[in-house]
Amino acid sequence: MTKGVVKVLVVDDSAFMRKLVQEFLSSHDKIAVIGTARNGEDAIAKIRLLKPDVVTMDVEMPIMSGLEALKSIMSENPLPIVMLSSTTKEGAENALLAMDYGAVDFIAKPSGTISLDLHLIKEELIHKVLNASIASLKKPHTISPSLKVSKLISKKRPELTDSKPERRDHTLILIGTSTGGPRALQTVLSRLPHHLNAPVVIVQHMPPGFTKSLAHRLDQLSQLNVKEAEEGDVLEKGHAYVAPGDYHVNINQHGNHLSLSLSKEPPLSGHRPSLDFMFESASKLKNIKKIAVIMTGMGSDGSKGLVQLNQKELVETIAESKDTCVVYGMPKAAHATGLVTYTEPLDEIANRIVILAEG
Repeated sequence: MTKGVVKVLVVDDSAFMRKLVQEFLSSHDKIAVIGTARNGEDAIAKIRLLKPDVVTMDVEMPIMSGLEALKSIMSENPLPIVMLSSTTKEGAENALLAMDYGAVDFIAKPSGTISLDLHLIKEELIHKVLNASIASLKKPHTISPSLKVSKLISKKRPELTDSKPERRDHTLILIGTSTGGPRALQTVLSRLPHHLNAPVVIVQHMPPGFTKSLAHRLDQLSQLNVKEAEEGDVLEKGHAYVAPGDYHVNINQHGNHLSLSLSKEPPLSGHRPSLDFMFESASKLKNIKKIAVIMTGMGSDGSKGLVQLNQKELVETIAESKDTCVVYGMPKAAHATGLVTYTEPLDEIANRIVILAEG
């Protein structure tokens, strides 16, 4: 086996799907498919025998489902798992449940359990398997209340041309995340109080059909009112809005009110919704205190927009610490701008948001 090659086990009850996924992954010179499995039980046995670096696993399988196998694997022998899910409502809910159980990421099959057009997601499949191979499976650190101390980044912040303090009519919280994001969002939003003195707008890299289920799940777990963003939504304090899959979100200002509009403008760096797009939109808002939060995720989405946000006024920026990120990509890119104010472990991000929003 060539050094640096990612060893993958492909799990699916369909022989056709196993063959297709294997062919797609094997076409990349950094991936080697070392085995296949027909169901969850077979997968557990093959993992013990073959010791893969990454597993791709179908959700719906006979004898033992992907979700059942996932729970067993993560308790016995944790390793990065990418789930393949249908785009039905049940499929979306199962994909989010898989994230809770410890899956690193998921891929939506284009057309059901047996997707004859799986070639449409070939590049995404390869990309997510490679990402999964470098993901951290460490559990988020639990910080004692007596140790709620943030690391303040000591880089020099840009100076404002006007030294007079600006009047701020509102506070706006902007959150972006990608790989590992659903669990991170669950942790943060479940700890925010219902009387939060600001609306929250969220960009999570996720395909159409899944963001609605994500918003519903977060709504059940949070004191905030959480919904998938819709055209014309007026932003309210104590409410959170999740950008819908395949749409950018614009934040518009009408006097003392803020509203959302959705855009089908081209993806930015492969993403729609894009955090850079949302940040750039928010940079045009006047007399608004902005709190930017960048959490776990591959790539650099958010870093260019962060520069835009800071061009006219300072923004309080929170980046998730490396220790708790599933993938330390987006927060790392944010740090490289020199504009991150606070580095927080996942368990402390909500606390920092509340302090900044109330201050």
